[in-house]
Amino acid sequence: MKPDYKNWVPKGMCASLWLGTCITISLFIVFKIYNMSVWVVALVLGIILALFSSYMQILYNAFDYNGKRKLSKEIIEGVSKFIEASDGDRILDIGCGSGALAIAVAKKNAKAHIVGLDRWGKEYASYNKLLCESNATLEGVNNIEFMQGDATELPFEDGTFDTIISNYCIHNIPSKDRQKILLEAFRVLKKGGAFAIHDIFSRGKYGDMQSFIENLKTKGYENVELIKTEDKFFKKNEAKFLSLRDSAILIGKK
Repeated sequence: MKPDYKNWVPKGMCASLWLGTCITISLFIVFKIYNMSVWVVALVLGIILALFSSYMQILYNAFDYNGKRKLSKEIIEGVSKFIEASDGDRILDIGCGSGALAIAVAKKNAKAHIVGLDRWGKEYASYNKLLCESNATLEGVNNIEFMQGDATELPFEDGTFDTIISNYCIHNIPSKDRQKILLEAFRVLKKGGAFAIHDIFSRGKYGDMQSFIENLKTKGYENVELIKTEDKFFKKNEAKFLSLRDSAILIGKK
């Protein structure tokens, strides 16, 4: 068996969109025959649904671990390269999802202990603790544990971890202040500990990140920088098409 890391674009969503497209086109045909006054509306809706369905299908195919592009795998492997752990280190993956990043880091750092934390809410119902544990077993890693928790109020003492990691999680958390969520993550990081947070750091989602970084530096954080990943993990113009132009990784030390 192969690990199942899922796809952030649910297969069921794609199927539902295509079904909706077919139904709308069928209505267009019916209305064109029996009711000429509304067939234009059905036609426009059908075109919009067909275009959106096609776009979501392209996204699904691009991020599919078993597909041709394997973009999710490429991103996970790329982010994992930013993590350097020592023997005995404790690493926290915030929003571990299906366990992909936590497992990749665990495989590279066999003598570190990785904790994968996620809320596993109804938005991504197919993601859960059991799935993560199954994937870890299939990958042959045993230096890892998974637990349910809230990224806005982490269930750990201050300075619990040597490294904090995350991949495309925090921007999905409903919040008016995602910088506050970052600070909560840094709260459980040891002095001298490192962080690598990969996310969509748009101003609309995070506010002024450059001011945030400068503020961290005044508090003693070192080597803090926001590295754009659109030219690292994506092909030319691919990030823009996939709505990931603001994709970047926030790295540094506390």
